[in-house]
Amino acid sequence: MTLSHHGRYAFKPITERPDFTWPEGRRLAIYVAINVEWFAFDEEGGAVLAQANDMPDVLNYAWRDYGNRVGIWRMLELLDRLELPSAALLNAEVCDQAPQIVDAFVARGDEIVAHGRTNSIAPGQLSRADEKAMIEGARDRLARATGTVPRGYLAPLISESVHTPDLLDELGFSYLMDWAHDEQPVWFDTQTSKGAGRILSVPYPQELNDVPQIVGRRQEGAGFADMIRSAFEVHLAECATRPSVMGIALHPYLMGQAHRFAHLAKVLTDLKEKAGPEVWFTTPGRIDRHWRGLDPG
Repeated sequence: MTLSHHGRYAFKPITERPDFTWPEGRRLAIYVAINVEWFAFDEEGGAVLAQANDMPDVLNYAWRDYGNRVGIWRMLELLDRLELPSAALLNAEVCDQAPQIVDAFVARGDEIVAHGRTNSIAPGQLSRADEKAMIEGARDRLARATGTVPRGYLAPLISESVHTPDLLDELGFSYLMDWAHDEQPVWFDTQTSKGAGRILSVPYPQELNDVPQIVGRRQEGAGFADMIRSAFEVHLAECATRPSVMGIALHPYLMGQAHRFAHLAKVLTDLKEKAGPEVWFTTPGRIDRHWRGLDPG
């Protein structure tokens, strides 16, 4: 019996790859990604505080909405104080429902990554045509709101179909962030109406990600911050041997809560203070552009 395979990339251990450097000879690329999501009021879906309730689920809807109304603003103030860039992983629905958030990221000069239309829909369950229309619509809505066409994509709920990389390449995206399979960028083979192509997979964390840790594994702010700190120490020790990417994925309704935010502020401050010349605080799009310069294909 032959096991199915995605056919997107071949296996190659990180220990057997050519050496390279990030800009200015740096070895460790760190980025902060803020997931900004919008949910339907009377439909199921999304993280829950304790348990899902009958629709309309006021408890969980309001808890998530807190992130957009309060938590995100704490986080942006922190990033301003630390002079850290970020990537906004934006549901396109935010452009219509909470445009002030979009404007704030644009004013900071942050990178905008398309995150579908809403996290109330799992796009990987759609037909190929409907998934393509959703991605294209999200791309175009974000472009109108920000003045820049997004080059990167993260699927809502990390819900990909077998066609998603092909659709993204066909629609002009440069990179995707759904796969937590590596600590370096990886080229994905694609098949589009234009023929064979490829798209870059930029590492996205599912371990240094507050939803799996806090919602799934019942960590709290201090434990999650310790994970970030420990990962930083290991990456820093290893980066002389091999360069890597360390992403930190945050959701404002989790780490924007006051009791968790204190731990987030402390760990990001520690990272900024301890970072030496080998560390590059960056964004996924800058990683993508640098990689294409190293390996333009």
